[in-house]
Amino acid sequence: MPRLALFAAAALIVAIMTPAARTEDNKPPAGFTALFDGKTLDGWQGNLDMKQRATLPKEKQDEELKRKTKIAHEHWKVKDGAIMCDGKGGVSLQTVKDYGDFELLVDWKIEEKGDSGIYLRGQPQVQIWDSDHLTDNLKDDIGKGSGGLWNNPKGDKAKQPLKKADKPVGEWNTFHITVVGDQVTVKLNGELVVDKGKLLNFWFRDKPVPEKGPIELQFHGDPLWFKNIYIKEIK
Repeated sequence: MPRLALFAAAALIVAIMTPAARTEDNKPPAGFTALFDGKTLDGWQGNLDMKQRATLPKEKQDEELKRKTKIAHEHWKVKDGAIMCDGKGGVSLQTVKDYGDFELLVDWKIEEKGDSGIYLRGQPQVQIWDSDHLTDNLKDDIGKGSGGLWNNPKGDKAKQPLKKADKPVGEWNTFHITVVGDQVTVKLNGELVVDKGKLLNFWFRDKPVPEKGPIELQFHGDPLWFKNIYIKEIK
């Protein structure tokens, strides 16, 4: 095959395997749906964890959800086309809707020493942090970067990313997360950092991961920014 044809074929393969280019913030690429419209927190609420959903009576769930959503909307705001958390309030932000298998695109950034994560089906978490500035009790994890399934057991291959792909603190990063069954693949800034890691049931360790659950932006006491949050459900 002529060299030009080989280059063309390679470019086509890359195009098929890569989500469509995003040229404007908060406008979903082909095949994806925006979870954040760039203007409001419509479709988002305070977090009710999966244990509460399984054990609390419906009336108590409604009360707790109302209380947490009020707090969340006081500390998670939309500013300059991004969701910004002021690092106060103690409440995470989660989707009103539950999701099963999906591809998720999300841009995020943190400040120095920042810490957060993305919950999948209500399970913690795809890790976000400044791993260059960790506390002494986490010194073994210094410099290992974001993207690992942090709440997996010690020694699990997916607990830490395969490589550090974070951009410098203060710059925007992009996750491309794929969840199929109980397997999670994470790309950070185009680099593979988790290859089919196992998503575990954090709340009920003796049970399989639920088939559906919310997507959650984790509060961890630090200022946080998120934008370009898109999902493609896999049927």
